[in-house]
Amino acid sequence: MLETIKNFLDTTGVAQLFGEENWWQYLVMYLIVGVLFYLAVVKKFEPLLLLPIAFGMLLANLPGANLIHLEFFFDDYYVETYPELYKAMVEAGGHVPMMDMIKEVVNHGGLLDILYLGVKLGIYPSLIFLGVGAMTDFSPLISNPKSLLMGAGAQIGVFVAFFAALFLGFTPLEAASIGIIGGADGPTAILVTKTLAPQLLGAIAIAAYSYMALIPIIQPPFMRLLTTKKERAIKMTNLRPVSKVEKVIFPIVVTLLVVLIVPDAAPLVGFLMLGNLFNVSGVTDRLSKTAQNELINIVTICLGVSVGATASAENFLKLETIYIIVLGLCAFIVSTCGGLIVGKIMCWATKGKINPLIGSAGVSAVPMAARVAQDEGRKADPSNFLLMHAMGPNVAGVIGSAVAAGVFLSLFR
Repeated sequence: MLETIKNFLDTTGVAQLFGEENWWQYLVMYLIVGVLFYLAVVKKFEPLLLLPIAFGMLLANLPGANLIHLEFFFDDYYVETYPELYKAMVEAGGHVPMMDMIKEVVNHGGLLDILYLGVKLGIYPSLIFLGVGAMTDFSPLISNPKSLLMGAGAQIGVFVAFFAALFLGFTPLEAASIGIIGGADGPTAILVTKTLAPQLLGAIAIAAYSYMALIPIIQPPFMRLLTTKKERAIKMTNLRPVSKVEKVIFPIVVTLLVVLIVPDAAPLVGFLMLGNLFNVSGVTDRLSKTAQNELINIVTICLGVSVGATASAENFLKLETIYIIVLGLCAFIVSTCGGLIVGKIMCWATKGKINPLIGSAGVSAVPMAARVAQDEGRKADPSNFLLMHAMGPNVAGVIGSAVAAGVFLSLFR
């Protein structure tokens, strides 16, 4: 009886936790998870994203649970486990066939391994973009196409962080994955990272979503630094009405133009525009509502939990994680400043008709960045209303981040 009790106690998570040589790393991860829970539940910073990510991290760092086996998604595992099948292929520069990887996950994986297949296959980010497209109104961008310039200017942080990461010793593939944090678009960052540098997915996803959640804290100081009170108080004229024909043609034309130039952007831009077409066509209300509600909610849960589960203590607690967090913050700040600077140039060129604050909304975080621009404008003049004007650069930033992702994928995949 005593032997049975002893055997049971030895199999508990507590025994396995403190039986590990680096048991303290798990405690650090629990502290990080606690911070994310606090930001999501108490501060309400992007709770729909941070809460499932934090819980995924918790599940991945429970000793003995064995819910995810990240080694199943890397070639080295198959070379060591099935050397007669894979060694020659990997030495020749090939990769494990996807069907063999799926078979291994289904036969020997845990629950989170199966959910993670949606990330590995690039399914979740595209479906998220489908829902985002269905919820997005491109009318401000169609009404004021000049907004594209501010959306483009806000992508500068992506490339600044890319070169900074190269300087710090990251490989070009890793640097591209880190740089895309500056686009402030979680699904885009996940799609690029799962393709180019999957070993960094946990750190990059957490950094991207955390900074998206902290937009109301990060952006305002730089908005006030780079603009005068007089500029922030500028009132913009009402946007012209946009016809239904324009709304329907826009997603089709954008898909054609972007994908013909950057084919690797097709999964994101294509599904973004498909979702928008569901919304504006007027004949697919059921599909639009499903994409906006049930579908995007289900995919968000699966994406958040599975991405969070990649942040195990072994993978997350490294010096490179600190670099990623710092570089991601720098990318986000530079992107904000890039949009503001383009906004100031356009303000000067139009002799004060454009409020430069809307340039800060050129980052892809919809609609939070536009709301921050609105709030700062109203602080300068309580009667100011910039929200719809800021939505132009904001939705342009969504397209811009997807294009930047396509450029990195075409260069390094």
